[in-house]
Parts: sequence; structure tokens; C-alpha cells
Amino acid sequence: MKHFFVIVVAFLFSISLFADEYQSTLERITGAQVKSTAHVTTKQVNAPNDGQKDALPAFRKAIERLRKSGGGTFVVTRGVYLLNGPLELISNLTLQLEEGATIKFSPNPAYYPLVSTSWEGTWVNNYSPFIRGYQLSHVKITGKGTIDGNAATTFSTWKRLQEADKQESRRMNHEGVPREERNFGHGHYLRPQLMQFYKSSNVTIEGVFITNSPFWCIHLLECDNVILRSLRYSAKLVNNDGIDPECSSNMLIEDIDFDNGDDNVAIKSGRDHDGRSVGKASHHIIIRNCRFKGLHGVVIGSEMSAGVHDVWVVDCVASGYCKRGIYIKTNPDRGGFISNIYVRNTHFQEVEDLLYVTSMYAGEGADNDKYTDIHDIHVDNLTCEKARHAAVVIQGVPQQQPYNLTLSNVQAKEALIGLSINNTKGVVLNNCNLGGVVNYAPTTAK
Repeated sequence: MKHFFVIVVAFLFSISLFADEYQSTLERITGAQVKSTAHVTTKQVNAPNDGQKDALPAFRKAIERLRKSGGGTFVVTRGVYLLNGPLELISNLTLQLEEGATIKFSPNPAYYPLVSTSWEGTWVNNYSPFIRGYQLSHVKITGKGTIDGNAATTFSTWKRLQEADKQESRRMNHEGVPREERNFGHGHYLRPQLMQFYKSSNVTIEGVFITNSPFWCIHLLECDNVILRSLRYSAKLVNNDGIDPECSSNMLIEDIDFDNGDDNVAIKSGRDHDGRSVGKASHHIIIRNCRFKGLHGVVIGSEMSAGVHDVWVVDCVASGYCKRGIYIKTNPDRGGFISNIYVRNTHFQEVEDLLYVTSMYAGEGADNDKYTDIHDIHVDNLTCEKARHAAVVIQGVPQQQPYNLTLSNVQAKEALIGLSINNTKGVVLNNCNLGGVVNYAPTTAK
């Protein structure tokens, strides 16, 4: 009875914490505040817009002009602008893509030089992301135009070639190889991200349409104070995650139409040794009023070795099939922690699994002891029409059992398996119907 009372008190406290922390987080997320009034258009720098001639020199000219003015707005007018190489942004900049404007990147890997970055949670030197902001502040990408990675013919084909490089990067991670020696790029097959902000703050990305990414679409690496709003995706190439916050904080992701060839939102904080060494948790991230479509809706992990805490998923729906709705994944290679995760009023259609929490992702780490501390996961009003496999799965390990999980009003109209819970403690279910509702009186013996 005492244990039950403690759980109830913790649940009531979580409701208060949800409201207070959620509101205070919203209030401090402001995104970019670009104050310069300088203004340059693609027409003013004679940028070719036929999709054939290289417009990158003109784009660089425009940005350099704004740099000398202390920042400002670069307007990309109607047309198709081919960029033979990455677009490097500056602080105090608005990149405005007008309706009918398309930035289309060359698929030739030779145009993308080596830069410091992260690849699946391991810090490496690799091909530059196509749009890159490094150590910047107050940057906005906005408008109704299109960012087209144009990666189908080259980078998208590399997954079958990347295994040796992937394993080599992980060896370097585990053995603590100095970063300056972790060189990939030309002759290797680790794909770059379409957009990346690294060690940057006060960033807003809104409105634009994103397609044909070489790898992850938007990667926020060691960033703070970010707004991603009203984006539109049709990014269905290989591993086209929509948004990947990594070691980042104070982020608002709202009103987004996802349609991705992988995770819609995947929150990360580094892999294994690298993540624990950098030690920057991802935290205070709000995902609200989004429309999910793709492989998974919201994922935490599996690269989360520096920890993830204070995440809210609120008032979201799925506009199509998602393999898993809410997916929290780690294994004994990772370490770290996952805590204070709140899911409210979120609805999926058909899924394989509605809520899946696992400490045994991919069967990795069986011989390791870097267990993840998972606790205080609070779910209220999470539903789906059908779970092909399971409505709720919680898989801990005996050495580190997830605890303080509360599931209220979780509904799956159909489910092959309703509930599977192993190696956990302190799990509370309230008003959950997993696989249907029994709404008839029991019959009596005859």
C-alpha cells in the first residue's frame, strides 16, 4: 500500500511538472531575432535560375555582401538554383525562399569538402552538409520555397557501401581516437546531412519544403534555442530522418507535415564513448501539433549516451502509416539516462507498435555494462486504430530496470499483443484498453 501511495504521489507531481516546465520552456524558446535591415536578392547578384548553371558563386557573393553589412536578408526569388557545393551561412542572416524558388544541390560528392561533424552519434570529419551553419547565432531559413538535396543518383545509393566506414567510425569512437584522425569524405561512404547547424544558437527554420536528402534532413548538433515550424516534407530516400536534435536544448518543433523515409523526429545525444565524453544531454524539447508520416513518429535514441530529459510530445496526429508511434531505444553500449518524457493527446492510425521502450535495441552491448537509467515516462491519451504487433512494449534489463512509468488512457482498438512488460518496476496503468474494450457484463455459470 505504501509503494502504491508513493507512485500515485509521483504521478500527481508529474502532472504539475508537466504544466510548469512546459510553459517555462515555451517562454524561453525565441528562435532567431535577425535585426539587420540589409537586403540582397538573387537578381541583384545575377544568380542563374535555370537549374543548369552553377549559382553557388552568386549565393556566396550575396552572403558576403550581407556579412559586410552586419547581416540581413538574402531573398531567393522564383526559379531553380543549382548549387555545386555547400551553402555556408553566417550569423544574423535570414535566408528567404520565395514561393516558386528551389535550391537544388549537385549530387556530385566531389563538391563537398571535409568538415567537422557527427555521423550517427560519432564525431568525425566527413562530407560537408549541403546547408551548414557552424558556431552561428540568429539565423533564419524561411519561406514557401523548396530545398532539394537531389541525392537520388549518388549519396542515396551508398547505404550498401557504408558498412566498413560505419564500423571504422565506431571503432574510433570506442577507442577514443583523436578527432583530427577521424577522416572520411572522399573515398568513403558516410552520407552527409542536408542541413546542419553545429554549435549554434537562436535558429529558426520555417515554412520550406524539403525533399531528396542525402541522409538526415535537419541535424541540430550542440545547438540551443531553436524553432522548427510549419515545414513540409516529401523526403523518402534512404535514412531521410526529418529532424535530429543531438546534444541540443530548448527546441520547439511544431505544425510540421512529415513524410519521411525514416524517423520523423529522432532525439539523440551522442553514441557510446563520444556521447559520454561530450556530455551534453538533449533536453527541453517540445514537439506539438505535428502530423507524422514515415517510419517512426518520435524516437529517443538509440544514440543517447549523454542523456535525454524533459521532452514533450503534445497534440500530434499521424496522417499515414508509422511503424512505431513513440519509440524509446537504448542498449548496454550506451549508458546515459532518459527521463521526464511526456506524451499527451497523440493519435496514430495503423502502426506495428504504438509505444515501444527497450533497453535491448539491436541486440548490441550484450557484453557491456553501460546500462541506461530510464525513468519517469508519462503517457496520457495515446491512441491508435490498429497495432499490427503490440500496443505497449516495455523491455528493461535486470541490471537497470525502467521505473516510474505511468500510462493513462492508452487505447489500441486492435492489437495482436496488448501489453508486454519485462524487467521494469513502478508501472501504473489507468483506463488503458489494448486490443479492444470489454463493455459487456460477464455471463453467469449455467
